[in-house]
Amino acid sequence: MKKGWLIVGLLLLIGFAGAYIWYKNTTDKRAISGDPHDNTLKPRLELSRMNINDMSDEAINMTMELLIDNPLPVGFKAHQMDYTVYIANTPVIKDTYKKTIELKSGDSTLITLPVKVMAKTLTDVLKTLERKGIDSTTYKVQASFALDVPIVGEKTFAVTIERKLPTFYIPQIKIEDIDFGPLGLKRTDVATKVNIVNKNKFAFSMADARYTVSIDGKEIADGHQPDPVFIKAQATTPVIFPVTARPGKTLSVLPKLLFDKKGTPYRVNFSCKLIDKKGNMAIDDSKFAAVIKGTLDDLRKLKK
Repeated sequence: MKKGWLIVGLLLLIGFAGAYIWYKNTTDKRAISGDPHDNTLKPRLELSRMNINDMSDEAINMTMELLIDNPLPVGFKAHQMDYTVYIANTPVIKDTYKKTIELKSGDSTLITLPVKVMAKTLTDVLKTLERKGIDSTTYKVQASFALDVPIVGEKTFAVTIERKLPTFYIPQIKIEDIDFGPLGLKRTDVATKVNIVNKNKFAFSMADARYTVSIDGKEIADGHQPDPVFIKAQATTPVIFPVTARPGKTLSVLPKLLFDKKGTPYRVNFSCKLIDKKGNMAIDDSKFAAVIKGTLDDLRKLKK
């Protein structure tokens, strides 16, 4: 009987030793190869998709879809996940995912993180990349799970993931001219000439464009371009958007239009959807908004 228990114990010892050797070899090989999943005793994260929902002069709202995989021999439950997002090694947001994450052993789940990047922060990063001639960007997420129950003596898990994606430059809209034509008492068609600057290596289209024109603080015209407008890659695309003026309000700013161009401000509010079926899927069907400001004298100088 004792001999039988001795054999069982010896087999268990060999089994544990074999498992340890396998685990050690696996982690060593992954560490040498640079595999981001080189530690099998932590949840694994993978950036599966990044979407740009809307962008404006103030901020860019994105969502990051993270795949969380649990290779642990036991399940875990985290009441929150703290995360920091880096773009080109520059921290752009630090936030907390406050929904409970609960995974059984060997299970996985997909979570969506809201990411709001201030336009100035992103612009500074893009200027640095452009100056260095870098056309791809490293997106990094550092995440820390706060566990309800410690696992292998740890109360938190910290994981870092990286993914390299093409650099995305925010489109620029420059007003070249606002041509009011003959002003009358009836509705007046206005031609707004703009240049759309696209520094990206891929083309896209602007669809369902809507815009308003304000002169000296008064909204005098608006327009809608439902058909897609093709924007060339790494180029400036000239576009003429049709606008309908409101005669009553147009006449109220007529003295400014004629005699005070230098001191009269204009403002164009522009919004549309970006469509890109072949290039960067992250921006497809995202909302884009821009506010363009200046004086009527600026437009006069551009026409010279």
